[in-house]
Order: sequence, then structure tokens, then C-alpha cells
Amino acid sequence: MQFQTPDVSESTRPGEVASPATTLPGPVLQRILEHIDANRHRPLRLSELGALARMSAFHFARLFKQSTGVPPHRYVVERRIARAKELLTTDHTSVAEIAQAVGFRTASHFATVFHRATGMTPTAYRSATQEGSDKPIAPVA
Repeated sequence: MQFQTPDVSESTRPGEVASPATTLPGPVLQRILEHIDANRHRPLRLSELGALARMSAFHFARLFKQSTGVPPHRYVVERRIARAKELLTTDHTSVAEIAQAVGFRTASHFATVFHRATGMTPTAYRSATQEGSDKPIAPVA
């Protein structure tokens, strides 16, 4: 799972220009993305993110998806998994500690979500990415 900002033309019909009201303004989106990265270690509520954008949670969720191509929850999970990959590669703390550091309440839930996202368990990912490891990282299906 990799976040990519979609081209605005993807959400419009041929010959139609996307209305600025159908996406989040650039500075607002940037502020939201920075807030998510700074706070991914704790629960992030849709209402909190909506309040940062000064709109209702429902309206925010709709515009966030239009702006990024993924719903807010999925984006948060993708950012948590990305950070977990960094920690698994560079840090020698336990998987349970990494799970909590990236915002998962339990190591088993983290392992389930990590496996779903990468095709590997956190422990297998760590083993495959250790320096000097000859094992290739399994591709994500």
C-alpha cells in the first residue's frame, strides 16, 4: 500500500474541470497530512481531523478521499505501516513495542494489519530486511 496523490483529472469526466469545492485546499490538506504523521502513535478520530479542516467529519472524509484517493482511515493505517517498516528495519525493540509506537493497541492486531498490507508478518519482515540478509523481501500480492 503506497499513498499517491491522484491527478485531479481522475475524478472528473472528460472535458469537465474539477471544482475546487470537491477537494481540500492544498494548505489544509498539507496541515492534515502533517498532523496525521505527527500523531499516528495515538487514536485519530475523524471528528478531530474534520475540526482541523474546519468542517464536519462527513464532509471532511468525502473531500479527503477526493483529494488523496483513499479514505482517511486507510491513509492513517498506511502511514502507521510505513513507520512500522522503518522501525522494524532500524530498531531492535520488540514487535509489541513497535505496535504501540505506531498506534496499534495490541501486537496481534498490528500483526494482522501488517500482514494484510505487506504479505509478511512483522517478524518475517524484520528478518528479511536485516543487514546482510540474503533473503529477498516477498512481493505484496
